[in-house]
Amino acid sequence: MSSVRKTLLILFILPIVISLLIVVLYESNILSAGIDSIQSVTEIYWVGAMEVITICFIPVSLRLLKFDFAKKSLAANPTKGLVRWGTMRLYMLALPMLANTILYYQFMNVAFGYLAIIGLLCMAFVYPSAARCEQDMNIKS
Repeated sequence: MSSVRKTLLILFILPIVISLLIVVLYESNILSAGIDSIQSVTEIYWVGAMEVITICFIPVSLRLLKFDFAKKSLAANPTKGLVRWGTMRLYMLALPMLANTILYYQFMNVAFGYLAIIGLLCMAFVYPSAARCEQDMNIKS
């Protein structure tokens, strides 16, 4: 159980650190921000797509382990199932957060910034604590 938690914890922290690194690189002008800041159709498509992806992934990722297929996988092999579904759950929130962070600096559109912040806040709900891992694996201590 400890190795599963460590794996999920690394997978939890890594996208947050990468996102913070992206922010530091753009804010220190190492990377150029606002390259695509001219209002374009591409920006509108990206905003629409990222809004849909972010808003749809949040409830699915928060309820992922309640679905029958995930429950069956966790019951059959708790360790492997938790790594598989826990990773999917984390990255359903983390990948849109990273994409929104990058797109914010590319287009300088606050909608992407807000979506990235929403993704970061939702990451707190899937933090892989020891108690959560035990609960998800149905281990009775």
